Amino acid sequence: MVTNLELVVQWRHLKHAGNSGVFLWAMPESIKNLEAGKGRLPAGIEVQVLDLGYETNWEKNRGKPSDWFTSHGDVFPTGGARMKAFTPEITYTKKDGTKYVVGKPTSRRSFPTQRLTKGVGEWNHYYIRAINGEVRLWVNGVEVSGGTECQPATGYLCLESEGAPIEFKGLRIRELP
Repeated sequence: MVTNLELVVQWRHLKHAGNSGVFLWAMPESIKNLEAGKGRLPAGIEVQVLDLGYETNWEKNRGKPSDWFTSHGDVFPTGGARMKAFTPEITYTKKDGTKYVVGKPTSRRSFPTQRLTKGVGEWNHYYIRAINGEVRLWVNGVEVSGGTECQPATGYLCLESEGAPIEFKGLRIRELP
């Protein structure tokens, strides 16, 4: 179990629209439930790892961009965890100049301030700093999202692959006081 840490991980999806994540402060009881075949995700704080194709598919199937997730480093609580998001609402501009908003002022999900993730087969770099209930995420060298008042603020680290192949490398964890 860890409380304060820095985590560096490189990742790349091997399939279009892959879904994955890095979980911080996963609650021990939720890990036991997963081991027993109960539940789908650990309860904790998720740092989303989505391929760009996930958003592309969403927009193609629904005729509009998603307003509740991105493929660029969302941070959010799962399974009863709590977090106050840094950036609950962000306006993005598409290549054609169309503007759209993701998130809502009451959202628990932190949306990235920039869209920096690379596509299938390309390596991405995450630097995550989690200290005293605050999480900050850097995607490919730029700080983009995070949150405060995270509960829990201690627990396990987990890597997730949700139905599609993904590779991780260069994983480094440093516990902090």
